[in-house]
Amino acid sequence: MTAHLSRTAACVVLAIACGQTAAQEKWPVKPIRMVVPFPNTAASDALSRIVGDRLGQMYGQQFVIDNRPGAGGLIGSELIRNAAPDGYTFGMVGQPHLSNVLLRDTKPYDPLKDFTAITLVGITPNVLVIGKGVEAKTIPELIALAKAKPGALNYGSAGVGSSSHLAGALFTSKAKINVVHVPFRAGGDSRSALLAGAIHFYVFPLPAIVGGLRAGQFRGLAIASQKRAEALPDLQTSAEAGFPEYISESWFGIVAPRALPRQFITRLNGDTVKVLQEPGTREKIVRSGAEPRPSTPEGFARLQRDEYVELGKLIKEIGMKVQ
Repeated sequence: MTAHLSRTAACVVLAIACGQTAAQEKWPVKPIRMVVPFPNTAASDALSRIVGDRLGQMYGQQFVIDNRPGAGGLIGSELIRNAAPDGYTFGMVGQPHLSNVLLRDTKPYDPLKDFTAITLVGITPNVLVIGKGVEAKTIPELIALAKAKPGALNYGSAGVGSSSHLAGALFTSKAKINVVHVPFRAGGDSRSALLAGAIHFYVFPLPAIVGGLRAGQFRGLAIASQKRAEALPDLQTSAEAGFPEYISESWFGIVAPRALPRQFITRLNGDTVKVLQEPGTREKIVRSGAEPRPSTPEGFARLQRDEYVELGKLIKEIGMKVQ
């Protein structure tokens, strides 16, 4: 190769590199999609909108919340996995992202290998909400009602393998009661069923029901955590309600498709951590019923690995299957 051609080739390589760097520096140059595998009444939706709105202000580009409910969160997770790893599609996921795989003999995806962990966003206590006509004032009273009529009581959830299903199933397992699981596709349907007394209890991630509890529309029996929630300080804990054995929390975090370039991981992680540490954002998240819990990408990946093992044990123990 002549010196002239060598210089030309070098210039081309340099131009390409500079172009790539410029493109990276300009990111984002268009709206970013945040896939939420549940409806707009879900806790993951509430957190997505709080964090997405603030990041959108920071970036000057809108975070478009794309609710894709169905199959207990499976549809949304598959959509995230199949998206291009270009920094313009992310997802806010929780425990169903893992349990959907554990519930099926044929695995729809690998939650640990087919996705890129960005950051944990928040932890939410779960709250036991009672349907109309259920007279129980404490958890032991609810358990006594269920044991008096095995199979007569039921509990609702957002679908097989959803956070609410796992939380409800854990409660029935701890309480050793025989009750019927009733999955719902839409959050509004389950709320209507509670108000009508068609279902007897439902274990919600707190952000999904905090507004209705504050308004007195629903009756919370207990927060399934070791301390009262800042969002609802008058609601007793499960220990105060007579059943300290029941502790149940949900987590939510941001993931992306596999093979997302490192610069996007680093940028979104760092900016999300900053946003979660801002007093204004923290106040909104706490008021929603969650607790901000930012992490490194590696820390969030480790949490998912550990949770995958623990959920596998729980699902096997209670015999949970896709219906």
